[in-house]
Amino acid sequence: MARAMLRGLALGLSLVGAISSGKADELSYFQRQLDPFMKKPDFVPPGPAFNARQCTKGKSILSIPVSSANPFTANIEQAMAASAAQVGFKLTVWENQGQTSQWVQGMNAAVNENVSLTDLLAGTDPRVLVPQVMAARSHHIPVVASHYNGLEQTPLVKKYADADVPIDYFKAGALLVDWAAVQTKGHLNALTLISTGPLSTDSMMDGINAEMKHCADCRQKVINVPVVDWATRITPNVRSALLADPSVNYIIVIYDSMAQFVVPAVTLTSSEDRVKIDAFNGTPFVLGLVQQGKVQMDIGENLDWIGHAIVDDEMRLLCGLPMVNPRIPFYIFTQENAKDAGVPPQLSRGYGDAYIDGYAKLWELK
Repeated sequence: MARAMLRGLALGLSLVGAISSGKADELSYFQRQLDPFMKKPDFVPPGPAFNARQCTKGKSILSIPVSSANPFTANIEQAMAASAAQVGFKLTVWENQGQTSQWVQGMNAAVNENVSLTDLLAGTDPRVLVPQVMAARSHHIPVVASHYNGLEQTPLVKKYADADVPIDYFKAGALLVDWAAVQTKGHLNALTLISTGPLSTDSMMDGINAEMKHCADCRQKVINVPVVDWATRITPNVRSALLADPSVNYIIVIYDSMAQFVVPAVTLTSSEDRVKIDAFNGTPFVLGLVQQGKVQMDIGENLDWIGHAIVDDEMRLLCGLPMVNPRIPFYIFTQENAKDAGVPPQLSRGYGDAYIDGYAKLWELK
């Protein structure tokens, strides 16, 4: 019997060791996914250099953001306008509040003004603008969906627009899970805040769901709030969810501008100690929340870099050149490095500035 007990004890210890090792392996997987994005991004030329000033002379772009009230898209528009001014062509922003009727008005204006290209930025959906896209095509005005869809969604987008400037939304979604899984030591019970409609949401959710499968003890509840309802619905919905389930330990926010309405819900429920927040975009005011410890992590995109990348690819189209993968990088901000963005955070600070000279040389401005 003693031998049997010893064998049983040895087997038990072996199983405990296996479970512990498995958990360590699981967490090390998530950490490996995060590590490349913990260092400042390098500039990698997305394509061959070209004389941008010469081939865009006399050209113009009208850009229609998903909503001018969204700080993220407003900041990208500023960066796009600055890049256009640097090269020397006209870029006009169609101000709107996220209503489809306003996007239609912008598309009609593009045709009436006979612009060279129409840009649909960060969620302005070509799928609801089919007649307007067809009208633009009849006037030889290409329509480009920018920062709208994941790399894997390009074939779908090209059914509705002439071209796209995608980013790796799938990877961004996966990284949000990677971080939260590490922070909760593999015991993640998340609220995931999304806004369905834009293809970017579908791509990020695919990334989130795929990464969840790598975590045996991770689960989530999804809360879907349309962009136009963020200010009125996010705080009460999150508050109710936190009160209903005290085991929730993380909130994943796929668009970081939503965080301004998530933080009050965490405060109202006195959940600051048990519930942390991660997000995606790198909007300056949200990096301020990171500095204050109210958001634990924000996957940043350099909004100025995004503006350069979109303008680069759309100029290539205007110049009769092949469009390229824009290679927009991600960088993870935490309370430790968020100060690099400035105090208070400034647009596009904290990523390094190699891309500025990089694009100037790419466009043969230097």
